[in-house]
Amino acid sequence: MDDLTNGRSLAPTTSRAQRRGARTHRWRRDTVELAAVFLSVTAADLVAKIVVHGPEGPVVLATSAVMLLATALFHTWWAHRHLHGPPSPDTAAPPGEGAAELTGPLHDFEQTTLWRVRTTVEDSPGSLARVCTAFAEQQVNIISMQSHPLPTGTVDEFLVRAPLGLTRAELTRTVASAGGHDIWTDPADAHDLVDVPTHVLALATRTALDAAELPVALRQLFGRCTIRQFPGAGRRATAGLEGHVMRLPAPSGDLIELTRPHLPFTPTEFARAQALVELDTLLGPRVPQVKARLTMPAGADLTVRRADASDKEAALAMHGRCSPDTLRKRYHGPVTDAARYLDHLLDERHGQALAVEAADGRLVALGHLMWDDDSAEVAVLVEDAWQRRGLGLDLLRRMSALALEAGIDSVYAITQASNTGLIATMRKLSAPLDYQVEDGTLVITAHLAEATAELPAPWAGR
Repeated sequence: MDDLTNGRSLAPTTSRAQRRGARTHRWRRDTVELAAVFLSVTAADLVAKIVVHGPEGPVVLATSAVMLLATALFHTWWAHRHLHGPPSPDTAAPPGEGAAELTGPLHDFEQTTLWRVRTTVEDSPGSLARVCTAFAEQQVNIISMQSHPLPTGTVDEFLVRAPLGLTRAELTRTVASAGGHDIWTDPADAHDLVDVPTHVLALATRTALDAAELPVALRQLFGRCTIRQFPGAGRRATAGLEGHVMRLPAPSGDLIELTRPHLPFTPTEFARAQALVELDTLLGPRVPQVKARLTMPAGADLTVRRADASDKEAALAMHGRCSPDTLRKRYHGPVTDAARYLDHLLDERHGQALAVEAADGRLVALGHLMWDDDSAEVAVLVEDAWQRRGLGLDLLRRMSALALEAGIDSVYAITQASNTGLIATMRKLSAPLDYQVEDGTLVITAHLAEATAELPAPWAGR
């Protein structure tokens, strides 16, 4: 794309006037060099006679050598300055001749930034070329491009590398001047450099390995969007696309609804989402068999692993061994129906659950990572007899690492303002924290991307 848009349109060409100027410049240079040769021969003959017949021959010879050395150094400096200096106005090619005229400002290509640009153009010959030419005039390099056909036009999506000084408003005006409308721009990063087919295949692989990855895959595929899942509602609903809302009935009977207020969905994106949902349904419930060994200071061996619906009975038994105060801190109030809570928390469609298991098979701690748009909620419950042994911090670090692997940079915990244990545990993540208190409820948000200490791998032993 770079060769087709920028390279060819800016390739230098040689005009008749430039060729005439080059011939004149060579003739003048040859004349000056010939005169310099005759002058050098005359000077050499004069110096030779003075050295041979004069009384101060050695002094004259030494002075001549110094002058020649100074002349050579001056010539070297002048030639370097001339070759690398900017061309003078009278030798520069006029507009329209030689190199193509750039209407945009000249920028420093050493400082660039990545942008994602989406615009709607007419479905007619030359519409894409006009946008590419407008980018080239502003020295914007097109990294990748994909088209989304519509009934009345085409949505073109670009990943571009623009000069650092080019603002979002200038980039939007550039696309608008080429006939684009409904323009959307957003800063990109190095992760967006992966081509679309590779990106979709990687998301499909993650979904195939873990059912809990479906919401994450959809969010990474479409950017910032809200994903809601309605159990049983898919049996009486049909798939549909209505601008900013996409509805996908899953064969399992659930209804998945995606909302993206800032940017409407396209039929191409709708087809990709349907393919991911159908793959998830075809493979059925699945949880990766991953676990890690934990060796406690007291000598007890524990195992941390992924939990699912089959762990409900063991989780209920652990709830029965927890004190009312522990349960109140975890659920922000009295627990009257722990079974209903666990049906939601152990459902892989809503996130990932981690369990700490003792050697006799009892669960002694549970951690929950629940997807929530661009963030994720974390929650930890540790049985009273196993508290203050680092299990809560271990689960919190593992869930934070899982969130980062899913492309989520922040996690938050909801608790009571009096829960000093959880507050102290969140601080140990070594990440900047935000605190919001309302009616005694505390929300602590950890910005993992800005953490000062690297999190261990999610399934590393301890």
